Amino acid sequence: MAGETKQRTAHDRAGLSAELRGFREVQRLAYECAETVAAQLRPGVTEREAARMQRDWLRERGVRDWFHLPFAWFGDRTAFVNFKIPLQFFPTGRKLEPGMPFILDMAPVYRGYAADVGYSGSLGLHPVQDRLMSDLRPHRELILEQVRERRSLREIYENVERLMTRQGYANRHRAYPFGVIAHKIDRVAERRWSPTAFGFGTQSLRGLVSDALHGHREGWSPLWSPYRFSDHPPRPGLWAVEPHLGFRGTGAKFEEILVVTDSRDPEESAFWLDDDLPHVRRWAEEKAA
Repeated sequence: MAGETKQRTAHDRAGLSAELRGFREVQRLAYECAETVAAQLRPGVTEREAARMQRDWLRERGVRDWFHLPFAWFGDRTAFVNFKIPLQFFPTGRKLEPGMPFILDMAPVYRGYAADVGYSGSLGLHPVQDRLMSDLRPHRELILEQVRERRSLREIYENVERLMTRQGYANRHRAYPFGVIAHKIDRVAERRWSPTAFGFGTQSLRGLVSDALHGHREGWSPLWSPYRFSDHPPRPGLWAVEPHLGFRGTGAKFEEILVVTDSRDPEESAFWLDDDLPHVRRWAEEKAA
């Protein structure tokens, strides 16, 4: 696996462009929000309240636009149990209980830069989710390795799903619209305030639709899915990637930015934007133990 070989990490990468530093800044801001809100969760807090906590924290720090508004999922909703329609993804009145797993997911736009992150945790110990989080590590390594090999997005998706099956888990990102494991993100024009529609920022939605139309004409898609429209090599740009494991009513995922370039240097052709993230630090601690 690529993670087992000697390589420079993204946060040590010399010459990271100003634009990539902007995306890294908003991604770090979102993960700081996730860790702060997670530490404040208590029994009885609802998903809607947890989503509002994320939204308020980010707005206090200057966020005025979103790729999508914050989500929160508690208990078996972390594994999208019985999710059939998109409306079921929105926060509900489900209350957090001791020992219950949760996922926080937010996609802020800050100073014109977008990020989309997912943070998994639990209120107290939850051995199943702990195991899921540990077992997500090889998925991050596999995705990077195969993007660098320029395999098609569809093939990589299928190989990620095969790894989940070997691990004994269900692929829960198949429950997302179009079954996506990732989507492209781009710069967004700065505005003091931007409206949302169905939980998504209208500016970001327009950008994604524009990419989809442009890509359709050229034979690529901004959505990384198991379907034919994703049967093409990784398109240069930034991708928010979120492998999501499920096991008997418990789910766990991470979500972070993968940078894809047209460089012939394998290390520069694709790299995770930042390795100083909660799940990456967790895996480093597990490896060192």
